[in-house]
Amino acid sequence: MHPKPPIALARAALTLCLLGAAALPAIAETVKITPLGSHDGELCRFDRALILEDPDGTRLLYDAGRTVAGAEDARLGRIDVVLVSHLHGDHVGDRRIAQTNAGACAEPETPVVTAPSTNSVEIALAKGATIITGSEMPRFFAGKLQALGGDASTSQLVRFGGSRMVGGVSVTTVPAVHSNGVSGDLIGGKLGDMLDAVGLTAYAGPATGYVLTFSNGLVVYLSGDTGINAEQESVVRGHYGAKLVVMNIGDTFTTGPKEAAYVINQLIKPAAVIASHVNEAATKDGQVVPNTKTDTFIRASSVPVYLPLSGRTMAFDRDGNCLSGC
Repeated sequence: MHPKPPIALARAALTLCLLGAAALPAIAETVKITPLGSHDGELCRFDRALILEDPDGTRLLYDAGRTVAGAEDARLGRIDVVLVSHLHGDHVGDRRIAQTNAGACAEPETPVVTAPSTNSVEIALAKGATIITGSEMPRFFAGKLQALGGDASTSQLVRFGGSRMVGGVSVTTVPAVHSNGVSGDLIGGKLGDMLDAVGLTAYAGPATGYVLTFSNGLVVYLSGDTGINAEQESVVRGHYGAKLVVMNIGDTFTTGPKEAAYVINQLIKPAAVIASHVNEAATKDGQVVPNTKTDTFIRASSVPVYLPLSGRTMAFDRDGNCLSGC
């Protein structure tokens, strides 16, 4: 065997360097998802909130609910967009934790009342973030922002079939089969008292889910609270081609674990799913508790199921593969 001449060696080295450089963006261009739950390293009863971060740094907070300790929560960092699937208190935030790890995972302490302004609005106002919602919700949030001295125009609408770009992220809403009544405590005043007195809520239009298309090409479906619906196959899978799903599995108020598994296995068929809205203490010491709804969902699903353990960041590539943190 004859040794390669210096020029050939140099060319080979250059080729290896170029191949290495070409591979770097694929590693770096991941979507980061960080759950903000009530108890560090666990998946607990009220956990809904997620931060989704685009490779370009755009950061979206989804369903802040009750487990974000207000705008001063150190876990938040910069927030560009606040998303709210619907106006029930456990999603918009009628009250919240004062600090993490207070109370039990099955019964977190949420002593801070944020109604009628809501946790989501208070966070958006303090962070200078845009609230993007569908249905009839934008005017509700605009009024809340204005009442707190904020800019009503930062509450923006995106209805089914449309989209808004925020940084490198395309945001659209899709139907969810769920109620979306506004309780009296979120309305406040005499009208709120009257609604509470007769056991009614104000109409805020249909509940929604979201489809987010990130700059690396990853498409994520955020189900919100929903039952099984035809759009999960025809729109979420057929049109948008979602590769990663955040699926609510809590039963009674939304899809149960077996119904949610049907949505994943037969309708959307993503590469992976993150279990959400479990309505239980799903983990202990970061491990799923046997015979829970979460355990049932994991065993019934035909794709990898990842648990949103509070504070643990997961990173996904464009195809929905988890590269770290899962």
